[in-house]
Amino acid sequence: MKIRTIIGASILLAGGIAVAQHPPVENVGPRRHPNLAAAQRLCEQAFNRIGDAQQANEWDMAGHAAKAKELLDQANRELKLAAEAANRNRR
Repeated sequence: MKIRTIIGASILLAGGIAVAQHPPVENVGPRRHPNLAAAQRLCEQAFNRIGDAQQANEWDMAGHAAKAKELLDQANRELKLAAEAANRNRR
């Protein structure tokens, strides 16, 4: 039973580290979409603060911090898609 716990914790740790290496990118143009670009910056800031919290707590957050980072990355991609949709609608 204890070995399964160690293996499970190792997997969560590895997953958390993999996510932590790739913060969301800011790829929405601030001149054309200032609000969406600002939202992307906030996603990146939140992602980085979660990473700080993970390090301060030695990564022991039952996978919830890593999941939050995944969701921030997903939100960031959706913001890019929103900007692209707005660009198509403006033509």
